[in-house]
Amino acid sequence: MKRIFLSLAAATLLLTTACSNERKADEMVNGESVAGADTMGVASEPSMNGDTAMNAAGGAAMADPNGPTAPHKDDPEFMKSAAHSDQNEIQLSKLALDKGVTGMAKEHANQMITDHTKSTAELKPIAQKKNVTLPTDMDAEHKAIAAEMQKLSGADLEKRYMEQMTLDHQKTANTMAAHKAMTQDADLQGFISKTLPVVESHLSMFKQHSGSM
Repeated sequence: MKRIFLSLAAATLLLTTACSNERKADEMVNGESVAGADTMGVASEPSMNGDTAMNAAGGAAMADPNGPTAPHKDDPEFMKSAAHSDQNEIQLSKLALDKGVTGMAKEHANQMITDHTKSTAELKPIAQKKNVTLPTDMDAEHKAIAAEMQKLSGADLEKRYMEQMTLDHQKTANTMAAHKAMTQDADLQGFISKTLPVVESHLSMFKQHSGSM
């Protein structure tokens, strides 16, 4: 009887141990599966972030490097900026003529004085109507540029003048287009609609000729 009892006890112990080992094996397999799923999830996140970063970089690369495209904060600021822009082109063009530029640079300088003087004349009554005082001189940045140009002569001056006109007209065209979309003022919308094509024609002209100098 004792032998039978001991045999039954031993068999029961072996069966219990086997079941326990099987449960542990199942838990290990399930644990590895969960861990693997978590690892894959974590690994996939940098890929998504990388795509987002690439898209952001692509958007930044598409931005115009030559100037701001955002409108001014309000209409008075835009009008003052437009008047400064006219004075920048007029006075730098006069400086170039005084220092004896020739050829295309001379021709373009004379046209800048004529067209930007006309632009200011058309903006003045709009500004007066809205009690905005327009500046009558270059901005600080262009005063510094004028001082640099004073030191140049001949082909160097002509090249510098044409490059500056290209840069300035790109900025002005960008800002005018953006402000036209923002402003609710009919007078300013009319002014921009009339002036922007002239600015764009200047820009095209300077781009075409500055590259050949």
